[in-house]
Amino acid sequence: MGSSPFIVTAALPDDIFAWADALRRAYFPPERNHLHAHVTLFHAFAPTLFEELRDFLPRVAKDFPPPEGRIAGLMDLGKGTAIALQSPQLLEVRARTADHFHGSLTDQDLHEPRLHITIQNKVSKEEARALQADLRDRIEPRGFAFPALELHIYRGGPWEFVKRCAFRGQ
Repeated sequence: MGSSPFIVTAALPDDIFAWADALRRAYFPPERNHLHAHVTLFHAFAPTLFEELRDFLPRVAKDFPPPEGRIAGLMDLGKGTAIALQSPQLLEVRARTADHFHGSLTDQDLHEPRLHITIQNKVSKEEARALQADLRDRIEPRGFAFPALELHIYRGGPWEFVKRCAFRGQ
């Protein structure tokens, strides 16, 4: 699989994905927007862990029902804007994965993430604040369920999709 790291994300349901991806296309600087809307759980697994990831992710997804999530509002990223998410169940899935790969995580992945969907990044603070003010009353809390985990290879900017592992637990 080469020397590129692997990224693990939580897939969004189709309606939430379409909505968030449209926001990302509208507000993310187009020259930097190489990705679709996503929820990153792990930023960089070493390439040597590919086979273990490929085998572990379907097993952990099989053990959990689709984790409930909730759109909680906006998140200020300093020089960007994100949709804030809440999901204790998804964080439990992530914790089990982190525990399994203990000792292999990067510094960035050692800490529990603040779940979010980035819709704007690498803009001025003023531009980010303006978007947040514009969207504040249009982002309504709502619930949904994450359907799957996804594995990607980092390719410098774009990601290459590798595998989708549906949540199947009862």
